[in-house]
Amino acid sequence: MKSVIRLRMSAHDAHYGGNLVDGARMLALFGDVATELLIMQDGDEGLFKAYDQVEFLAPVFAGDYIEAEGEIVSVGNTSRKMKFEARKVIAPRPDINDSACDVLSEPIVVCRASGTCVVPKDKQRKQ
Repeated sequence: MKSVIRLRMSAHDAHYGGNLVDGARMLALFGDVATELLIMQDGDEGLFKAYDQVEFLAPVFAGDYIEAEGEIVSVGNTSRKMKFEARKVIAPRPDINDSACDVLSEPIVVCRASGTCVVPKDKQRKQ
């Protein structure tokens, strides 16, 4: 089971000079993906317990379109192990003009992570 979210990073998301987006924004997207996966798996939002690993691989800027994907890779009694990947799929082209963008022929992986979520047994409706 997989889940994908795609959205544009806004000027509001830019946290640093040069319109650079804080890496924590990618983790927030992964949290939303995890929530959807848990609802599909268990009928409940569950809770994110911990990230095991996080890698920031490329910068993200305001105006970039990011596709965040996740999947459940193992299911325990109450735990759900997940892996995530965020990719830049569209990038702005301010060198051309203020509204120009390019769809990237090859998405750029900007972040990868894995983590564990928990859905208490009494909250699991789809087992």
